[in-house]
Amino acid sequence: MRHSVDGRKFGRNTSHRKAMFRNMANSVILQEQVVTTVQKAKEVRRVVDRLITLAKKGNDASRRLAFDRTRDAAVVKKLFDTLAGRYQARAGGYTRVLKMADRRWGDAAEMAVLELVDHAEIVRGKKAKGPKAEKAAADQAPADPMARIRKVFAGKSRTKAAAEGKSAKAPKAPKAAKSAAPRKTQAGGKSGGSSS
Repeated sequence: MRHSVDGRKFGRNTSHRKAMFRNMANSVILQEQVVTTVQKAKEVRRVVDRLITLAKKGNDASRRLAFDRTRDAAVVKKLFDTLAGRYQARAGGYTRVLKMADRRWGDAAEMAVLELVDHAEIVRGKKAKGPKAEKAAADQAPADPMARIRKVFAGKSRTKAAAEGKSAKAPKAPKAAKSAAPRKTQAGGKSGGSSS
């Protein structure tokens, strides 16, 4: 029986599971939202909430402990500088799991968005280009994308023939008919198979 056994295993050994939780928690803290399966989101939520609670203490010991659990200086910096102040008045529940309507292609797993509450609006689209950026992009990009390829093959006879209007391929001569010699067989007159 599994009395008092807490947490999902995800078909992984302990070190693999802890590494997965660490990587996902770091992504949630840095990017403020990730898309994953519902089950993983519910497990990683526990890790992220405990890290933010640790950051709210603000002392050196908790900073060292947070680095031990995340192994990333940028994550620790954001935890203690940004998130600790943002959630100082909140007693818990720093993350939310929002289920998505679409399932994952392949195994039809139920997907969810794990995000920090009270985060700023996240814009994931392409950045808007100003007139200077458009001009710089136009200067860098060649006008004809095939120009390099045409330059490489400029001296080849096939392109010269095509440029002159002639057919690049000469008509093929008809193949000679195969000889009608009988196929050789084994000594017994059988054509293949194992001898018995």
